[in-house]
Amino acid sequence: MPPPNYSSSLLKPRSKNRGPRPHRKTMANALPGQKAGEVTATPNPFEFHVYGPRHLSSPSWWDLFRSSWKDPNYRRMVIACFIQGVYLLELDRQDKRDERTGLAPQWWRHFMYRLSQTLIDERDGSIYGAVLEWDRRALLAGYAPFRPAGAPAAVVALRGTLLSGATFRRDVVDDLRFLAWDSLKGSVRFAGALAALRSAARRHGAGSVCVGGHSLGAGFALQVGKALAKEGVFVECHVFNPPSVSLATSLRGFAETAGEMWDRVRAWLPYVGSAAAAADASGEAKEVTLERAGTAKWLPHLYINTNDYICCYYTDAAARTATVTARGGGGSGSSKAAGGDGGMGKPGLARMVTVSKGPTKFLDAHGLQQWWADDVELQVALNHSKFIDRQLRSLYAAQAQPVSPQVSL
Repeated sequence: MPPPNYSSSLLKPRSKNRGPRPHRKTMANALPGQKAGEVTATPNPFEFHVYGPRHLSSPSWWDLFRSSWKDPNYRRMVIACFIQGVYLLELDRQDKRDERTGLAPQWWRHFMYRLSQTLIDERDGSIYGAVLEWDRRALLAGYAPFRPAGAPAAVVALRGTLLSGATFRRDVVDDLRFLAWDSLKGSVRFAGALAALRSAARRHGAGSVCVGGHSLGAGFALQVGKALAKEGVFVECHVFNPPSVSLATSLRGFAETAGEMWDRVRAWLPYVGSAAAAADASGEAKEVTLERAGTAKWLPHLYINTNDYICCYYTDAAARTATVTARGGGGSGSSKAAGGDGGMGKPGLARMVTVSKGPTKFLDAHGLQQWWADDVELQVALNHSKFIDRQLRSLYAAQAQPVSPQVSL
């Protein structure tokens, strides 16, 4: 789905806490030793030091003892920066900026990563994703001999819709595909992203690989992560403002509501049939959900702003909401992300991070910048939603306990 920061009014990032943009003449007068009349070019507003986070340090030898990557807030902010870099990869291509003058590399080099592979849509040549790998050479230049604990060896980052340039048509086609079918499997980009993620998992191990995306890219990240999980390969998944609005979902939700109403009516009617049918009528053979499955092997990290109507349906609580755990993890409740990890540092918990105090207007609520901003307050909800329950249900259907039919003689 389209991120507002990249609409036709592109290059208009929020300037909160950044101060006024300096005028060219002011900058020229402020620089010592500069010749009279010489003008200094204004920096691009999407440069990392202008638009990026202020307080995210670059890895150093200190991370060998206490890794910043173990902090879930640091992890969230860095992955959001990687996705921002993918947006800029495509903009660099459109503006014909090379690796030396491009804006994108700033967004991963700061964290000691390098571009390993670009995911290109061969139909229009646009870049929709990238594989970033840990840069050992950059780490050695900082006098740190190995990768800090918790830092992924590879990250597959996927961007959302760009409403400008030649890629507009292909992006919108995938938006409409999701709107109609609640699925992106028929897209060329789905196949490319899945192949890149599978290759990275084979090369580095699933536990050292992460996939992340924003908006439409979050939809791709969620679905390729799920596809890989069905193969028994579980990679860490971070999705920012994932799309939740589709006709298929609305129809499915209506059918489920109608089914619940019929179950209530049927409970009041006399019922005659086999023991197995009676067990089904009494609710002993209900469709499996994550709650009934009990233990989930793969669960994504969701980052939701409730003021964003594109992703707000993820916050709809499932019936009898309960914490879903993976590999024996547990916990429930919520906490402020700023004061602690709220359980997010513990592997295996279903995690949904929502904005409690932050952007409220849709154009900002759907933006990516809020996820690395210093002034946003987040809340960690350790439960699952009706929407994510429905999307991941097929992964755990095999865990449902079948009801053995009883035959009366």
